[in-house]
Amino acid sequence: MIGYMYILQCSDGSYYTGSTKDLERRLQQHQSGDGANHTKKRQPVTLVYYEKYDRIDTAFYREKQVQGWSRAKKEVLIRGEVDELHRLSECQNDTHWLERYSSAFGCAQASNIIKKERKKDN
Repeated sequence: MIGYMYILQCSDGSYYTGSTKDLERRLQQHQSGDGANHTKKRQPVTLVYYEKYDRIDTAFYREKQVQGWSRAKKEVLIRGEVDELHRLSECQNDTHWLERYSSAFGCAQASNIIKKERKKDN
């Protein structure tokens, strides 16, 4: 059974991510206030993005994935900026950067590079 993952923009600028078997019917529910509590309190809503899947369970899985994303990641998805989405998806923690620089420079030098980068940011 076909499924859809969709993103709505609410009147307050927030995003709502959902999934459904019938996108048109679900949008009508959200618009009439019969949808989720989040959208009911933030009328009107606008469909800003959707993806179509062969199976509803795949759409549901995708919904849960996108719900966990930052606002920035949702916005680049909506705009279709795949390269930017990949950049935002990269791990940014110290372990990631230490491993990245360690392979090129060695641990001690990588640690010094990270310290210098932190000083620049502050």
